[in-house]
Amino acid sequence: MNKILLIIQREYLSRVKKKSFIVLTFLVPVLFIGMFALIAFIAVKGNEMGEEKKIEVIDESGLFAGKLKNSSTMTYIYTTANYETEKTKFKKEGYQYLLHIPASQENIELLSEKNPSAITIDAIEGNLSRIAEASRLKDAGIDTAVLAKAQKRISIKALQMTEAGAKDAQTYTAYAVGFLSAFLIYICLLIYGTQVMRGVIEEKVSRIVEVIISSVRPMQLMLGKIIGVGLVGLTQFVLWILLTVLLTVGGGSFIAKNAAPQQQLAQIEHIQNKAGVKGSTQMQKLQRPEGAAQEIMKSIESIPVTYTVSCFLFYFLFGYLIYSALFAAVGSAVDNETETQQFIFPVTLPIIFTFALAQTFIINNPDSPLSVWLSMIPFTSPIAMMIRIPFGVPAWQLALSMALLVGGFLLTAWAAARIYRVGILMYGKKASYKELLKWFMYRE
Repeated sequence: MNKILLIIQREYLSRVKKKSFIVLTFLVPVLFIGMFALIAFIAVKGNEMGEEKKIEVIDESGLFAGKLKNSSTMTYIYTTANYETEKTKFKKEGYQYLLHIPASQENIELLSEKNPSAITIDAIEGNLSRIAEASRLKDAGIDTAVLAKAQKRISIKALQMTEAGAKDAQTYTAYAVGFLSAFLIYICLLIYGTQVMRGVIEEKVSRIVEVIISSVRPMQLMLGKIIGVGLVGLTQFVLWILLTVLLTVGGGSFIAKNAAPQQQLAQIEHIQNKAGVKGSTQMQKLQRPEGAAQEIMKSIESIPVTYTVSCFLFYFLFGYLIYSALFAAVGSAVDNETETQQFIFPVTLPIIFTFALAQTFIINNPDSPLSVWLSMIPFTSPIAMMIRIPFGVPAWQLALSMALLVGGFLLTAWAAARIYRVGILMYGKKASYKELLKWFMYRE
């Protein structure tokens, strides 16, 4: 046991002391928060940032003249010029597009020098469809205001029954937590598993392993390397979580202090009420910094943080241990990283398949038989179960899944060690699946 601890200490300290580890530990949370902040900014200000498009309109039907709504990125300018004549000179007049609407309102054409984007075409089609629909309803004697009221979308407030009573289900929060947890496990299993494999290959190629193996058993060396790199991953995760929380809280406080004063918000609401304009209740809440903060805190409080984080760490750790054992076996079987390709795909196929399925099926059907079985199989449970946990998992299923995962690690480590003990001392021979089976069957 002392030898394994020495190997763990060496693997852990050699990686934690690297500049790349320190830089990534502090840089990732900043980049992560910055990425989402930039996405949110672009989503809000996207229309203002887009290039203004000038569209010349030739409306021979007379139905759309003066009715097409301009936006921050689209300006409609009407003309009575002949379409065939205007085709040759609309670019010279400073227009990006020429929209021709025949008298029959059929075979409408959008002419441009460059290929128009799908969003531009969709926006113009939506604008035309809105005007044409209003005209048809008017001709049919249907009041558009009455129709709009009849077509008003019904919203549902999802509630979850618990022992304490009904509470907000926070479905979208569960979606976000489940997907993010599965994504992190998926990425980290590949990253840290690959680190173990590369470490094994480096020691094998440099012949350092021949010296180490004279003092420790191959099983001890493999376990020490796997656990050491795993502790590096856990350390990095804990630091990322702490730094992300600190940056998020600090950024939220800064935004709240620099937000519009309550007096200004009250004036805006007064003007809206005077003009007869009323926003939705949800939007009115989000207009105020404390309202937005309350909504965010309400979503966070609905998540059992300790339970979710504990499950995440357990499935990350044992999922990593299973796959890193397989990666270590692959690393011991080859002399360079290029030769690993034939073995890596079968090893990573279960998590790739589960992650792909998680985005479409498991997240929408967390209690289906397929989702339950995937959350029980050790090679797929780290991702499948983390998708299911935010939606609620029976205690017996969680306990069984954890027990199978621990058992799967012990079995996988034993099988990988039998290959590792032979492969680590093999040089110059290209391994195959047949060779790996022979190594596995060798007696001690």
